[in-house]
Amino acid sequence: MKLSNKYINNIPLLALIVANTIPLWGVLYLGWDVFYILLLYWAENIAVGFYNILKIAFLKVPRPIDHLGKLFIIPFFVVHFGGFMAGHGFFILLLFKRTEGPSIQGNEWPCFLVFIQLLLGVIRQAYSIIPANMKYALAALFASHGISFIYNYLLKREFALSKAESLMGEPYIRVIIMHIAILTGGLLSASIGQPIGVLLVLVFLKIIIDVKLHLREHRKKHKLKHLQQA
Repeated sequence: MKLSNKYINNIPLLALIVANTIPLWGVLYLGWDVFYILLLYWAENIAVGFYNILKIAFLKVPRPIDHLGKLFIIPFFVVHFGGFMAGHGFFILLLFKRTEGPSIQGNEWPCFLVFIQLLLGVIRQAYSIIPANMKYALAALFASHGISFIYNYLLKREFALSKAESLMGEPYIRVIIMHIAILTGGLLSASIGQPIGVLLVLVFLKIIIDVKLHLREHRKKHKLKHLQQA
């Protein structure tokens, strides 16, 4: 029996919701505290940046020669977003006293590449701290963004509707909105002793924000597609 288009269209959203429910299990049964929840959501944003690089790489351009512009755009995004994520990750580690300073192994990388070196140092430190079961949660979140990328961006041809300048800014919008809401809730939870109820509210808040951002992004692309076809 064939699935209707309605159910197929909802697969990326369902994958996003399912992946986001895993932290509920972690809070209820695995003892994850607010630090682990914040670190998990920070790590998810690295997945967002990774798939954004792929979006830029697969972006449809008017002329073949315009692909050369990606040789500048992609490295610029990697360095800029990498530094942005390094700062966020270091702030979370420092806030919960899990680090004493930026982690750089070996010689300092030249010029702006030092931001990537800092990000790799924060990733190494974060990965060494999180419990093994949280790595499965991170893999699920990473996979959910991959499903959305394959289905919406490639199969639904959003790559033909997107613009490079929009793709450059989209991850920052998500990170800023998410971190203001989640970090505020996380600090509140930590200040009152991290009651499980507040942690659950924090997870549900993240799910709601994720769903709204997902629907808004793809609804906008869907309307644009219909306008171009009209």
